[in-house]
Amino acid sequence: MGANRGNYAVGGEIKTKMRFGKQAGQDGSVPGTPVIRVPLEEGVMGEANMDGSIYINSNIVPGSEEDRQVINHEMRHATDMKIGKLAYSDNSVTYNGEVFPRETINGKDMIKVDGVWKEAGDTGFPWEDDANNGTR
Repeated sequence: MGANRGNYAVGGEIKTKMRFGKQAGQDGSVPGTPVIRVPLEEGVMGEANMDGSIYINSNIVPGSEEDRQVINHEMRHATDMKIGKLAYSDNSVTYNGEVFPRETINGKDMIKVDGVWKEAGDTGFPWEDDANNGTR
């Protein structure tokens, strides 16, 4: 999952971080879901964003098996967001109606699951388990 995206200014001109198509260096897309290739943090393969877009790590070879797997995984998150099963903000993740607190702790994005703070991207999050297993 990604972070909330907002507006920013460059040279006094307001821009949006919600970039689409060739403007963002997009190599491909899934109908209705822009797939945008961007540099992501080390170990992050993809992010599904609340704006309906998917970011794929620019280090992944377009059309490769890895590319297809990452797009499929992130599409599950994007679909869950579109149907209201999954939502996130800077302060929480909501999945199947359950709210999981989210905070930055010691510079790391942490989410509380079953009373334990875990780093985002770690294992054991129900929305990740479902996306990895294909559970709907």
